[in-house]
Amino acid sequence: MMTKIKYGLAILIAMLTITISCKKDEDDGPEPIPPRERGAEAIRAQAEIEEFLETHFYNYEDFQADPENFKLVFDTIAGENASKTPLIEQVSYKEVIDAVDMDVKYKLYYLKVREGEGERPNFSDYTINTYDGRFLNLELFDNSVIPVRFSLVDGPSSPGIIRGLQQAIIEFKGAGNVISNPDGTLSFEDYGIGAVFVPSGLGYYQYPPAGDLLPYEQLIFSFELFASEVADHDNDGIPSYMEDLNNNQILTDDDTDDNGVPNYLDNDDDGDGRLTEYEIEIIDGEIFFPDTNGNGIPDYLDPTV
Repeated sequence: MMTKIKYGLAILIAMLTITISCKKDEDDGPEPIPPRERGAEAIRAQAEIEEFLETHFYNYEDFQADPENFKLVFDTIAGENASKTPLIEQVSYKEVIDAVDMDVKYKLYYLKVREGEGERPNFSDYTINTYDGRFLNLELFDNSVIPVRFSLVDGPSSPGIIRGLQQAIIEFKGAGNVISNPDGTLSFEDYGIGAVFVPSGLGYYQYPPAGDLLPYEQLIFSFELFASEVADHDNDGIPSYMEDLNNNQILTDDDTDDNGVPNYLDNDDDGDGRLTEYEIEIIDGEIFFPDTNGNGIPDYLDPTV
């Protein structure tokens, strides 16, 4: 069965100008709380999330009956729902390193209701989503039923979403088909639907944004993924995901010329005074990296060329 959703084109392509709670809050707040030890906190967070997954289910029967009008809902396994399949038997997980302490790893659980049939976003791309954010008691703290544009990478001058949500979204694909309708709306078919259960170390940790969020809370984000766009944050011709030189899906620690500006935001990656865009070649949409002196270092990362 083909699943469709329609939204206005202008709404779809507009970048949000307001801060949503799944983005970092840069406003000055109260005196920061001294951070807990991240390894110990990761263990506590995993236990809380796994307890939730063992005692709750999602409305999988509704999806099977009518995927076209499906909205993801969680509930407790109890009473008339005592025979439901617990989430712990339906989720997948991946190991994700802590961006602050890279010796700490998390088991990030995510629920793949439908993967989607379109393009899979890179970890640094822009995506078009709806979403809602909930506490483990299922209380809603933020949502958008209108598609919003996410930056999947969070860093200086490019605020984005939390790492746990980013790492889940890249396991999904956008719509398999996008149809432009005569009334100016778009229809999406077979888009990704899922959720992620975010430990605090991949969320806000001790610095939650303003609102009802508290430090060290585990959170649930449900989402629908419609489309994605490859990002080139510094417009140097190299997509941002290709500027992850150590392949850890963290862009802020790749700074070839040690000037304090990570490569994905630096239009002269090697600091030789020649812009990166003039040290690469793009032919028929494909990027090539010349190595003029044959030393194994491409020109755009080699200050001697």
